[in-house]
Amino acid sequence: MGDTLEFNEIYQEVKGSWNDGRLRFSKQNVVYKSSKTGKVDSIPAGELSLAQWRRVCLGHGIKLSTSTGHIYKYDGFRDTDFEKISDFFKANYSVELTEKDMCVKGWNWGTAKFSGPLLSFDVNDITAFEVPLSNVSQCATGKNEVTLEFHQNDDAEVSLMEVRFYVPPSQADERQDPVEAFAQNVLSKADVIQATGDAVCIFKELQCLTPRGRYDIRIYPTFLHLHGKTFDYKIPYTTVLRLFLLPHKDQRQMFFVISLDPPIKQGQTRYHFLILLFSKEENISLSLNMSEDDVERRFEGKLSKNMSGSLYELVSRVMKALVNRKITVPGNFQGHSGAQCITCSYKATSGLLYPLERGFIYVHKPPVHLRFEEISCVNFARGTTTTRSFDFEIETKQGNQYTFSNIEREEYDKLFDFVNAKKLNIKNRGFKEKKGMKGKIDEYSDSDEDKHDAYLERMKAEGKIREEGNDSDDSDSGSDESFNPGEEDDDIAEEYDSKASASDSSDEGEGSEDDSPKKKQKVEKPKVVKEKKERKPRKEKKQKDKGGPKRPMSAYMLWLNSSRERIKSENPGISVTEISKKAGEMWRQLGKDEKEEWDTKAGEAKRQYDIAKKEYRESGGGDSSISKREAKKSAGKKDDKKRKSSGVDKERERGGGNESFKSREFIETSESSSDSDHKSKSKKKKKKKEEESEEEEEEEEAASTPASSEEESD
Repeated sequence: MGDTLEFNEIYQEVKGSWNDGRLRFSKQNVVYKSSKTGKVDSIPAGELSLAQWRRVCLGHGIKLSTSTGHIYKYDGFRDTDFEKISDFFKANYSVELTEKDMCVKGWNWGTAKFSGPLLSFDVNDITAFEVPLSNVSQCATGKNEVTLEFHQNDDAEVSLMEVRFYVPPSQADERQDPVEAFAQNVLSKADVIQATGDAVCIFKELQCLTPRGRYDIRIYPTFLHLHGKTFDYKIPYTTVLRLFLLPHKDQRQMFFVISLDPPIKQGQTRYHFLILLFSKEENISLSLNMSEDDVERRFEGKLSKNMSGSLYELVSRVMKALVNRKITVPGNFQGHSGAQCITCSYKATSGLLYPLERGFIYVHKPPVHLRFEEISCVNFARGTTTTRSFDFEIETKQGNQYTFSNIEREEYDKLFDFVNAKKLNIKNRGFKEKKGMKGKIDEYSDSDEDKHDAYLERMKAEGKIREEGNDSDDSDSGSDESFNPGEEDDDIAEEYDSKASASDSSDEGEGSEDDSPKKKQKVEKPKVVKEKKERKPRKEKKQKDKGGPKRPMSAYMLWLNSSRERIKSENPGISVTEISKKAGEMWRQLGKDEKEEWDTKAGEAKRQYDIAKKEYRESGGGDSSISKREAKKSAGKKDDKKRKSSGVDKERERGGGNESFKSREFIETSESSSDSDHKSKSKKKKKKKEEESEEEEEEEEAASTPASSEEESD
């Protein structure tokens, strides 16, 4: 037999609702962890006093009693688990696991027995049902009747509101009323919150974000009392799951978050988190309403009678001592701006997402806490509104999805490295779709094995699409530019010039008209040739003379250089952009006398610069750069003149000296237009080749012709 026994899908009854989780028996303790809340119940092995095996609604269950008076019930076992659990209990806990049957007669009269925190109703000495007294919220008495009211659980499909017991009058003991005795036994173990006695301490007018408003918080030994102008809330310390202390992004405020289960209620609204907002600069002095001996004995040095400091530190310190739970703070994560949180939106409301060591928490509306162990996978998706942001999606093992949108693109690397370091499964939808969605995503796979960055690949693909689109646009624009109206003047003259003969395109056009006389002819409008405007030459940037003296700094820059290290020391971890913002605020707050000191220094630096610049010019410095710039300007002007002259010559050549040039209108059918254009271009090329060959022949003849007789006589 091993050292431990582990069981999955074991259910624990919590106020009428069954919460699943995992149960582990070890030599040292019994540990149950809820899958819903992540709360861990640990029972030391030495405290176990009774173990019973019972047939219940969900198969078989175990009832464990401890020497401290607590009772734990776990259901969901199989019939075959009895032997190995019984052997394990005998070997490690020295406790025998006994079988106990429940009464199923359905009788409604019997005997009520109080055993610790349980009220059992027995019929013929066999238990019919049990009522945990901690679930009782109120107890009322009548003439011969006792009414028990219960706390409600929102997760339960059916809730038990109240139970009434008829207590017959007793003739044995007339001094004590049996109804009152029954009620006193119930109230001694019931979870009835009564604000009796004095509060340990009171915090006045604290700002609450959920529930919204300002509340006086009264700290009692067993519960927390929120007193506002409209509503009051009483929160038992047993309902507190976790405590969080989170710095705001502005580094001036602090969030103190209290996670509650079950939540506090106001009508149909449920508040699972109590969020307090504090200013770091607010300090108070606090005195506990207890003697020093009581404080030392009760809190064991965690608190002292008189304390002073920041308000958020004292509130968190008092809550930690009373609730006896650790306070969770952000880990090593730092965003792009240096803060320990990320600005994002959840359900159309902006807030802050804090990556913690064991989960994520979002504040504040609505607050969300997600533990790593309940996360199935995460996904980085493109933002729906702009490419400057992205969405961070989290899917839980229960099938719920949380989308945190409008996260700045600069935060991507930091967040991705954090998720990868925590070994969370990163979902890659595009990759899975390409594979045909083969296989199921392994929820327990290591995220380090998946090195594929879905968001990066998606951005690359979109970049390629944009580049292809730009290339196609460029190709289209290139074809438009190649269609130069001036270059086709020869073809137009060929068709409409008086000296030119009829072209093949016109013949083809006539033939097409004869073949299909019923077709409508398309008349193209005359295209207006726009004159190309001459581009103005760009203004050349002034080239910096490297050999010349450096320009003097302003008064602000001189002050900033001297104060930079002081700002860094006063604000450790501050970024470069934050330094400039901080310096600007400090400079505006300086007085005239302090600024005059730096103005005089700046004026002295300006005078020294003028003197140095004058000496540099007198020594010939800077002339070479000026002459180079002038040479470039003159060369540029010559090039412009050449371009203009060449452009005029080309226009004359294209015109061919034909003064009888007519408009470019022509009539053609849609079918013959492409063929005629192709043939006219080919004919143009042939004509150019013939002209070039004729010119070469004339040159050869001129070279072979002998000189005239007059020249010979000379």
